[in-house]
Amino acid sequence: MNLFNDIRALVIETLETMTNSGELPHGLSFANVAVEPTRNPSHGDMATNAAMVLAKPANQKPHDIAHKLVGRLNSDDRILIAEIAGPGFLNLRLVPHIWQSLVKEILSLGQTYGTSAMGEGQKVSVEFVSANPTGPLHVGHTRGAVFGDALAGLLNYAGYDVTREYYVNDGGAQVDVLARSVYLRYLEAHGKEIAFADGTYPGDYLIPIAHSLMDEVGDAYLDKCEQFWLADIRKYSIEAIMELIRDDLATLGISMDLFFSEKSLYGTGAIEASIESLRNKGLVYQGVLDPPKGKQPEDWEPREQTLFKSTDHGDDVDRPVMKSNGSWTYFAPDIAYHADKINRGYDRIINVFGADHGGYVKRMKAAVSALSSGNVELDIKLTQLVKLFKDGKPFKMSKRTGTFVTLRDLVNQVGADVTRFVMLMRKNDASLDFDFDKVLEQSRENPVYYVQYAHARGRSVQRRAAEAGINVDIATLLAVDLSCLSHTAELSVIRRLAEWPRLIEIAARTNEPHRVAFYVYELASELHTLWNKGNEEHFLRFLQQDDPDTSQAKIALVTAVCIVISAGLGILGVKPAEEMR
Repeated sequence: MNLFNDIRALVIETLETMTNSGELPHGLSFANVAVEPTRNPSHGDMATNAAMVLAKPANQKPHDIAHKLVGRLNSDDRILIAEIAGPGFLNLRLVPHIWQSLVKEILSLGQTYGTSAMGEGQKVSVEFVSANPTGPLHVGHTRGAVFGDALAGLLNYAGYDVTREYYVNDGGAQVDVLARSVYLRYLEAHGKEIAFADGTYPGDYLIPIAHSLMDEVGDAYLDKCEQFWLADIRKYSIEAIMELIRDDLATLGISMDLFFSEKSLYGTGAIEASIESLRNKGLVYQGVLDPPKGKQPEDWEPREQTLFKSTDHGDDVDRPVMKSNGSWTYFAPDIAYHADKINRGYDRIINVFGADHGGYVKRMKAAVSALSSGNVELDIKLTQLVKLFKDGKPFKMSKRTGTFVTLRDLVNQVGADVTRFVMLMRKNDASLDFDFDKVLEQSRENPVYYVQYAHARGRSVQRRAAEAGINVDIATLLAVDLSCLSHTAELSVIRRLAEWPRLIEIAARTNEPHRVAFYVYELASELHTLWNKGNEEHFLRFLQQDDPDTSQAKIALVTAVCIVISAGLGILGVKPAEEMR
């Protein structure tokens, strides 16, 4: 049930009646007619822009259309009053029983309330994290992991068929560096003195991998040239690191559906086939690029390369896919990988990249557009940096990596729920300050505590009611008369509950899971406000002494809030608290 969609349907139906009666001209599009919550509840429950968006195409004054629309809407039994505001906006106030029936709708539907058929089962690939398999995940990866997983959860909730995907970058030079770094630790495990050259990975996390390798192969690689051990140790090390990454993700409750190996694209003809498909579309040619911006002509050495005509699909410059020496650029396997995604039948592709990949967005979008002939949408979401603070100062932990704070360090410090919720309380493209003091304090300033506390409060009310002999099972609550839920504070909570289905569709349409985090925080605030008002006005308390019927009605509202908070936290991958300790 989406109450806003229901009232919009009423507005559209009324506009069609006005068209048939000659009050509006035929042929008008109602696509831009919206029904939204009012910014100020004192102005009404909902507002519509119908008269404003139709005035120009109808060649009428907004106020004249609004006047006719108001008269018709006021005759509907769902509308308490419709009023004109400003030059032609309409504010609508609904009859109380609409809100009260919504509570029962939520109780009946449970956590399916707010789910949407908007996605229509379309297949969506959400690729996220995709860190090089050279070490454990760090704090920057954490934000991408949390965002990607929550986005996948949101899209599932909105009716899409989602695949969580990790692209394993195991085809580049970095995995050879990894193998050499593990070999150094392998030598160390055999009592040899070692020195890490610049560019190698000195982190302690390689020590157990090297010891495990030694247990498996003994001294087989000692005093041997690279050609005898590089390929074997590379394979062994990648598998070990990927197992470490899987474990890191598991600490956040994240499980990938698919790990796709870059290496699988080499030697299989996949890269060649994808480039050839672009060539057949007239989009691959031999050419020389202009010098990069800032380069003096004398510093630029023109080289003929194989270029993808990405400018035909919205890019700023054409991009090399093969170097002058005949080797592939980094871009070529990425093209092949996305060709594979398209061939797997995805209707939408979403990539979650770190902030340092901003320059890669246009070329990747151009490639997907070209490969799919514009039929597959690619959305790239960039996650900005995370800065850690403690006691007002930048915070650095002891770490096994030698260079960065790991995902596991962070989760061990504050827990998975706090990590996930805090990182989702800011939009992905905004930088994030993660303050250890604030995220662990028990106050409104700690958003995850504030939301979990609201859910725990609701559960506490249910338990206290049961202890008092009041039946609060769903079947009983569905039969309760809810007409007593008429106070402005109670109706304010219900209005917020009504926004949930609408919020889901907006968030899913824009790929913005932070909207869910904001929403559950606002819903929690509404419940806390109602709770506090009950301390001032006893008739607002959830448990009314010697009045089980009224108590049940109020607990029905609390239960509806708990259902929606739990659903929202579920999308975000956060556990709802049953009680606060």
